Amino acid sequence: MHIRRLIAVWSAHLIKWACRIIGKQGETLAGKAALFIDPGILTALAKEVRNSIIVVCGTNGKSTTNTLLASVLEAEGGKVICNRTGSNMLSGVASAFVLGAGAGGHLDADYACIEIDEASAVKVIPHFKPDCMILTNLFPDQLDRYGDMDAAMELLSRAIELAPKMKLLINGDEPVSAYLARKNQNPVFTYGIGAKVWECQDTKEIRAGQFCKCCGEKLQYRFYHYSQLGDYYCPKCDFRRPALDFDAAQVRFSEGMSFSIRDYRVETDWEDFYSVYNLLAVYSAAYLAGAPLKNFNQVLEHYKPPLGRNERFEIGGTNVMLKLAKNQVGFDQNIRALLTDPLPKDLIIVINDNSQDGTDVSWIWDVDFGRLGAANPASVTVSGIRCLDMCLRLKYAEMASEIEPDLETAIRSKLKDGAGNLYLLVNYTGLYAAHKILRRMEGKSDESYNRTSVS
Repeated sequence: MHIRRLIAVWSAHLIKWACRIIGKQGETLAGKAALFIDPGILTALAKEVRNSIIVVCGTNGKSTTNTLLASVLEAEGGKVICNRTGSNMLSGVASAFVLGAGAGGHLDADYACIEIDEASAVKVIPHFKPDCMILTNLFPDQLDRYGDMDAAMELLSRAIELAPKMKLLINGDEPVSAYLARKNQNPVFTYGIGAKVWECQDTKEIRAGQFCKCCGEKLQYRFYHYSQLGDYYCPKCDFRRPALDFDAAQVRFSEGMSFSIRDYRVETDWEDFYSVYNLLAVYSAAYLAGAPLKNFNQVLEHYKPPLGRNERFEIGGTNVMLKLAKNQVGFDQNIRALLTDPLPKDLIIVINDNSQDGTDVSWIWDVDFGRLGAANPASVTVSGIRCLDMCLRLKYAEMASEIEPDLETAIRSKLKDGAGNLYLLVNYTGLYAAHKILRRMEGKSDESYNRTSVS
């Protein structure tokens, strides 16, 4: 069996190397090959993790939470296995362990930080029993794949039942996650924002989890943070926001963001409100894992976010921000972030409907695009496969937009004649295409853009 493991590890590394040569990632293929050669390799390697295996599930925030947690644990001296590329199905998870193994077929790791797709959790957890699961939130996402939130919740519930001793670290401000934790018998820890941060605005945001999962009554809120997150309670039964084990207090947004958690003051130049939850989840999980957390702010200062998560580029004198917005909640929160930048800005919105994106894009009608008018837009361009759908949606929001199906042409146009401040809001497959284009452009001189014609 050890020979089989060696062949699986060597094959995975060879596949990864070959894919890198031709400009591909290769993680999924490497993991598939390793599992085909040795179906028990994931179980065997997971047993070699010395301290904790922490998995991250949920609709939004998985990649940032997972990779930042790995960085925090590494800063405290830990050796960490992590699927940093975001390959979060069974093959990608296997790849993280196999590619982390040495030539002898063994791991040298204190921790494993593993992002898992909600629908894949029931396939991954039978291979190993995690010590902790972080559940970030459950929002409507890829309706053609998951169906409604109840379907995603049921998949996660089945996965959790497979690991009854696994700790659940949940976003207590999110009622669907809180109900899922209550439904299962695992040890539960909660994080959240215990007090109102600002006065609620009339944003027309869709609150998808607004009915009590216990009795069906409409939930009442003492205050909202965004979407269905806030201090909720059911007026008919005893379901309510649980007491918070890790409470973000004194949340401030001034030239960045800061908040207190226990006796520590988190300070960063991150400005998106949803980032408070990502940082809370990371701090809480590291605390539960026994990390001393002496270097948390220093890690934030040097942390490089995953692909498209507030990723910045400087191209030909233009500041470019690439943001993943894969569902209604993601778009609403990115629009809120745009409102914090008072400068004129060009905006490119990319909507595709490939299988990775979800072929049902009806969710764009739930996004409060009417707020874009207050973001000081110099221009709005729609691109991607479903650019005409996006143009129609913006028309109903009384927002004028330009149509340019070709993403590279759209970007070049705004780099040449734009406001010098460019935002790209893109869903999944648009994210990888945009990142590739921007990375290629980043190395070019100002003159190259002046000489480039825009077709």
